[in-house]
Amino acid sequence: MAATVSAAGFSPVLRRDIFPAAVRPKHSVSASVTNRVVESAILSEQEQRHRGPTVWDKENFEKKNSIEKTRGNESQNGDLSLRDYLELSRELITRSDGGPPRWFSPLECGARWKDSPLLLFLPGIDGVGLGLTLHHERLGKIFDIWCLHIPVMDRTPFTDLVKLVESTVRSEYCRSQNRPIYLVGESLGGCLALAVAARSPDIDLVVVLANPATSFGKSQLQTLIPISAMLPQQFRAGLPYILSLMTGIPSRLVVATMEKRLPLEQTVGELSKGAVAFSSYLSVLAEVLTGETLLWKLNMLKSAAASANSRLHAVKAQTLILTSGQDQLLPSREEGERLRQMLPKCEIRTFNDSGHALFLEDGFDLVTILMGASFYRRGRNRDYVFDYLPPSPSQFRKIYKPHRWTEVATNPVMLSTLESGKVVRGLAGIPSEGPVLLVGYHMMLGLELVPLVSRFWIERNILLRGIAHPMMFTRLRDGLLPELSSYDTFKMMGAVPVTASNFFKLFSTKSHVLLYPGGMREALHRKGEEYKLFWPEQSEFVRMAARFGAKIIPFGVVGEDDIGQDYDDLKKIPYFKASIEELTDETVKLRSNAGGEVANQDVHLPIILPKLPGRFYFYFGKVIETEERKQELKSREKADELYSEVKNEVERCIAYLKVKRENDPYRTIFARLSYQATHGFDSEVPTFDI
Repeated sequence: MAATVSAAGFSPVLRRDIFPAAVRPKHSVSASVTNRVVESAILSEQEQRHRGPTVWDKENFEKKNSIEKTRGNESQNGDLSLRDYLELSRELITRSDGGPPRWFSPLECGARWKDSPLLLFLPGIDGVGLGLTLHHERLGKIFDIWCLHIPVMDRTPFTDLVKLVESTVRSEYCRSQNRPIYLVGESLGGCLALAVAARSPDIDLVVVLANPATSFGKSQLQTLIPISAMLPQQFRAGLPYILSLMTGIPSRLVVATMEKRLPLEQTVGELSKGAVAFSSYLSVLAEVLTGETLLWKLNMLKSAAASANSRLHAVKAQTLILTSGQDQLLPSREEGERLRQMLPKCEIRTFNDSGHALFLEDGFDLVTILMGASFYRRGRNRDYVFDYLPPSPSQFRKIYKPHRWTEVATNPVMLSTLESGKVVRGLAGIPSEGPVLLVGYHMMLGLELVPLVSRFWIERNILLRGIAHPMMFTRLRDGLLPELSSYDTFKMMGAVPVTASNFFKLFSTKSHVLLYPGGMREALHRKGEEYKLFWPEQSEFVRMAARFGAKIIPFGVVGEDDIGQDYDDLKKIPYFKASIEELTDETVKLRSNAGGEVANQDVHLPIILPKLPGRFYFYFGKVIETEERKQELKSREKADELYSEVKNEVERCIAYLKVKRENDPYRTIFARLSYQATHGFDSEVPTFDI
């Protein structure tokens, strides 16, 4: 698919001769990628439009879900590296025929979802358009990707680039008004994205900015303009080297190689190849990026920043800002905060250890960021069920790694009940096929979530879709509550806001759904309320589960869950009383029409008393079938009876664990560490007799 460009006299998207057929990079990975780029580049506009993405509809959701979770089905992005980007960029710069800016589609692979949104990538000052090389494979499954290529010697002014992108945006929006258009811009591309968004308030845009150059006036880059103008030609040749060093690319090559932990000889070889690739890239860049060209680009960057800043008030698009803490080119962290204050629908994610070239960072995954920030959608509103993309095995490992300490410290014991009624250690009693509804007890602050979700994924390859409080997804206003980014991990692992429609969609897609009827009141219980259920009086979930014949599994969990200060004591202290009221006002109200303990739940941050971590115990009761009781459970009376049965079973599971854990010789962390020291830290630590 390709766009026809009419603004400012630009030619169609991509001319056939931008890449000669003889392009042959030096190693196989780059060659494979380049060949796909070449194939896409030489397609005519008509051919690209007829190709269209593979259809993924609701009936295919389960299939897609299964494919994504299959072990060994790793993304090909793992084979690409910063070195591949350097090789490809060098080839593109060398082989490009010059000419005007144009779009190209770098990838024609992957099973895209139906009505995948269009993603327009707007490059930085280099203009190559390959900045998302490390992300093409995974992005290609959920987006129709076009990249803007601005030849190095091109002299198109910034205002005409804005017209070019705006023309494409309007053309494609007219073709499909029900899907959003994504503008992903880095550095200069960030200014371009903002300028287009300001001129297109009537179009559904999602803007993603990576270290936008709107802060150019506060950066050291502006000092290069007079220096470049005054330096003799022979000395200007070194400026591309200086700029490349400031982006942090050389250091990232070294860090990425060292993190692979290869044998010494192989590490030296990888570093050598990386150095050669970077040197080759720089030599080509230095040849074409003459002093005059560099001065032109710096001046364009200055005008781009001024233009974008002058129209920020007109930007209405949903915006996600990605900033780096170690950006040596621009003051990106401070600029991100400034933009967040000025843009109406804006969120920010900061990466403290990253440099300017954020999309080329090893381990940075744009799809994961978009999913965690709830910024991926195919319609006007985000669909938390059908727009969700499960993590790949490699992504799960990255998500899980920072939280691994929780499982190490608590060493959870998982017990489940087989169909015969036998209780076994492990999750063998959990049905593989959904829909399944797991209903249980919320420990203090939901501390059981990490070991629970991770064990289901690791042991049974089951993704638990948690029903979560809306405070994880939206705020009424900024205040004392943690940043929304604090909950990105839960959203990446499939959490959805609690609504009847989300329940319906999850059951219709045969998902494994995790529900805590006690909600926030249970997770923020007070001193002396450990292991007490705070469920609403209404049987909220039973009839919905029965409608789809879902299997209901009650479960209990116990641990060292007695570390919270008394809520009533906090309310007596003026400072804490005011904080509780302010926190509560920041969140969306749930169950406002309900009565009892769960209605109008106050939000408070409990005081946590330090305590050595004990062991967590999970007990999943016998499956309660609803398939044969659909008609019967339409009756509210019968639904209430089943609701009481589920609640009683959860309480029974908790009581069972409280008794049994007293006989666990490895309940304390010291006993477990001693066992693992002699048997291996990957060994399963014994527990009480079942």
